[in-house]
Amino acid sequence: MGTLVDEVVVGEAVDVRRLKVIDSHTGGEPTRIVIDGGPNLRSGSLAERRDLLLEQHDWLRSSVVNEPRGSDAFVGGILCEPADAMCDVGVIYFNNTGYLNMCVHGTIGLAVSLAWLGREGKDGLTRIETPVGVVTSKRHVDGRVTVANVPSYRSQKDLRLRVDGFGDVVADIAWGGNWFLLVQEHSLEVSYANIPNLTRFCQAARDSLEREGIYGDDGGEIDHIEVFAAAEGIDADSRNFVLCPGGAYDRSPCGTGTSAKLACLHESGRLPEGKVWRQASILGSVFEGQVIRDGQGQLIPQITGSAFVNGESTLILNPDDPFCDGITPNTVF
Repeated sequence: MGTLVDEVVVGEAVDVRRLKVIDSHTGGEPTRIVIDGGPNLRSGSLAERRDLLLEQHDWLRSSVVNEPRGSDAFVGGILCEPADAMCDVGVIYFNNTGYLNMCVHGTIGLAVSLAWLGREGKDGLTRIETPVGVVTSKRHVDGRVTVANVPSYRSQKDLRLRVDGFGDVVADIAWGGNWFLLVQEHSLEVSYANIPNLTRFCQAARDSLEREGIYGDDGGEIDHIEVFAAAEGIDADSRNFVLCPGGAYDRSPCGTGTSAKLACLHESGRLPEGKVWRQASILGSVFEGQVIRDGQGQLIPQITGSAFVNGESTLILNPDDPFCDGITPNTVF
């Protein structure tokens, strides 16, 4: 059998493309980082290179994270040369339907992946450029990773929103690297068993935001919906359910969502600088978060969690395969 496989590889009649990837999971949420074989993204800012991916190389995103190689839960990323000479690496994140501004769980996964490859910064401290700013990751001696995220803040407080099929809820809108609707006053059970109903609620809430014309301060879509409740039976301050763009729920406590939550808590006077907030996911995995003010007075969330490398492989993209670029609406017969 080994000889047959060797003959097939050597005798390839088609021009296959190979992508080398590192897989990890952070609190149960998978991350797949492309470390070699991606398109030449040339120069420019990370935001400009993200646009280039979307316009000319979207096959990379869909082939890496969509079925049959991935799943709706996957977040992918591609390593880039940073535009900022002070950074060690650049990264652009994406999921099953598009591109993300920032991803903290992905950055924790990236940190352990870089350590696996021997490519992290000095003493485990890595400066990472993203399309929305520079973040840092610090890998500790116990293997956990702390990410200092982009500045975060609350945009709207106590927004009352009518959600079809669920009635009125009260929520905040906040930026944590992505735009979030954070729902606290609701009648939902935040539990693993209730994921289908939580998913329906979050999808309906996104529809309500769109219907009411409610967007982030920069006109960005509020594409992450986060529901909170008490963390009964878990050593944590609260438990959340987060629906990501694309319709998949976050298996981790969601790092950008936790950042948005910390900003809201701090601005309400409930979380002083340096105090730790323990945020549990719908699976029960936990991030520890705290906030500090930087020299410009901006609020910087610091999120600590654990990730584990669980795969190192080469993806083979065969142009004869009808689903070479992943299963998308354009490839369904």
